[in-house]
Amino acid sequence: MATHCPYCALQCGMNVAGGAAGAGGAGGTGTVEITPRTDIPANSGGLCQKGWTAGELLAGGARLTTPLLHGEPVGWDEALDFVADRIRALQAEHGPDGVAVFGGGGLTNEKAYLLGKFARVVLRTSQIDYNGRFCMSSAAAASNRAFGMDRGLPFPITDLAGAGAVLLAGGNMAETMPPFVRHLAAMRERGGRLVVADPRRTATARLADLHLQPAPGTDLALALGLLHLAITEGHVDGAYVAERTNGFEAVATSVAAWWPERVERVTGVPVAQLRLAVEILGTVDRAVILTGRGAEQHAKGTDTVTAFINLALALGLPGRPGSGYGCVTGQGNGQGGREHGQKADQLPGYRRIDDPAAREHVAEVWGIDPAEIPGPGRSAYELLDALGTPAGPRALLLFGSNPVISAPRAGHVADRLRSLDLLVVSDLVLSETAALADVVLPTAQWAEEEGTMTNLEGRVLLRRRALDPPPGVRTDLEIIQGLAVRLGGPADGPRGAAGFPADPRAVFDELRRASAGGIADYSGITYERVAAETGVFWPCPGTGHPGTPRPFLDRFATPDGRARFVPVEHRPPGEDVDADYPLYLTTGRVLAHYQSGAQTRRIAALNAVVSGTFVEIHPDLAERLGVSAGQRLRVVSRRGETEGVARVNPAIRSDTVFMPFHWAGANLLTNPALDPVSRMPEFKLCAVRLERVG
Repeated sequence: MATHCPYCALQCGMNVAGGAAGAGGAGGTGTVEITPRTDIPANSGGLCQKGWTAGELLAGGARLTTPLLHGEPVGWDEALDFVADRIRALQAEHGPDGVAVFGGGGLTNEKAYLLGKFARVVLRTSQIDYNGRFCMSSAAAASNRAFGMDRGLPFPITDLAGAGAVLLAGGNMAETMPPFVRHLAAMRERGGRLVVADPRRTATARLADLHLQPAPGTDLALALGLLHLAITEGHVDGAYVAERTNGFEAVATSVAAWWPERVERVTGVPVAQLRLAVEILGTVDRAVILTGRGAEQHAKGTDTVTAFINLALALGLPGRPGSGYGCVTGQGNGQGGREHGQKADQLPGYRRIDDPAAREHVAEVWGIDPAEIPGPGRSAYELLDALGTPAGPRALLLFGSNPVISAPRAGHVADRLRSLDLLVVSDLVLSETAALADVVLPTAQWAEEEGTMTNLEGRVLLRRRALDPPPGVRTDLEIIQGLAVRLGGPADGPRGAAGFPADPRAVFDELRRASAGGIADYSGITYERVAAETGVFWPCPGTGHPGTPRPFLDRFATPDGRARFVPVEHRPPGEDVDADYPLYLTTGRVLAHYQSGAQTRRIAALNAVVSGTFVEIHPDLAERLGVSAGQRLRVVSRRGETEGVARVNPAIRSDTVFMPFHWAGANLLTNPALDPVSRMPEFKLCAVRLERVG
């Protein structure tokens, strides 16, 4: 059966065969064979080791197959009745916002849509957000204020092959999404050059023609310095700036103070490398600037992305075929997951929840009065931080996320979850967060249900059902419907079963109507079109519309059609090093694992590659500490401590420590300081000290 990978935002095409395939099978038994598809441009026949081994969890024994109530197996009716009764009681005592909902960037478009609708229509709570706030929010905020629209890549990924140069700031696709690298390799084979900015000499940086190695937290200063040089060395596309943008003069004035020598002092990147990077970008016909989480997951992430967008605009890149700015989306549905209503401030179609016209349109689709739709709620970390407090929610329904591992200051988040009167988790395995829950609801996974995903290009793709889920397992749509029936009034009303269908196609048809006329307009997209065309790009405002692979060719999505330059200024991190905590900690992924590891840590072949957390340090730092590779180290921040095995690697700066975030540990240390615009926590930088263990 042709479908898509369960992991990153490439959404690589794959075929699933074997096991108990097809209708009527009994999923969870037999061997599942995975082979790559060649008809999906994002991977074109390639897969990473996570994709190749994705079938193991389908056929393995780690699955949850029955609801758990206080740790004991129960039937579905007992579990859902308990949840509904507790929600009614808690909302009677604490009001609608006494119950919160937390979603995930891996949920299908249908699940994200129905979860947001359930929160606002049935629970009538404003307290809903999702873990994509930890992934894409800074790039989204910067793109919205510059272009009037946020789509990760506003061009097909295949455009990269034709570029003369690519600058990648804070991304490591060779490990996080390896099939992406084939597009960069194709670009270099045609004579293009790759520039990578990263504090570590990662597997991706080793492929680069030029590696810029800034100090952690200085990407914004780096981008300001590159724009300064683009202006002073004559690389600004004056005609483009005049015809297609506003605000250049203010930005040019603001970067005048970022001369190369100052940038070198702040970032550690030599002046000669700064000049070479600008020459590479400024002397080719087509160039692309990309940002990843390394540049974005900071308390100044929105401004950092804005600075790179300013550079792209000055060079005349966005809205030109084969050129532009793009953000490398991380989670599987990181793009679609933020478009259709599971975010605190949004309604379907990427509409603002405080826009009266948006509220009226969506309320009509939902069959309710616009006044019934709650206003904006708390952002993800602020929501988690408020759980169980006197002014915060007393209950949480959680779908597709594992914040005990993935949230910043994770020990504190676990304490907040424990303080709740009711925690309900829908998951396919007993994750670390599910282990704390009062009720655990076993859900189907990627190859056991149908639904759409929107990949990093804005291409809507169809995940087909290849296997039946194990007996006793329900889909998230069925779970939401079951709760709506118990909480929402008459089954044939907008708050009952009629308003919450469990059939994904029915949900998608309603999503199309709800998104119509919005920024992310899916109204012209159907399952049949997606299948026939191997994906349709949004916006697609009618069934006769071809979709929009490159949305900015004629105009940007701003009221006047012009992109906006926005002045920004470098500032220190939320937490800097000092005598007690003299080292920077940065975090990220490794090739074999994904996100919180809830899936990949249960796959033997991936655990054989990396089975636990580690602490990567430079040889000079290892010598100062008297530490050898393989020794255990304790890493201590102002929020907690953890241990890991030392890895000694000259690829990292001597003032920096790296830890992967797939295991409990790294996010016990990280800083929840928030970006003032996007509310993104500062995952990528905090101050730590190292201690030898034993």
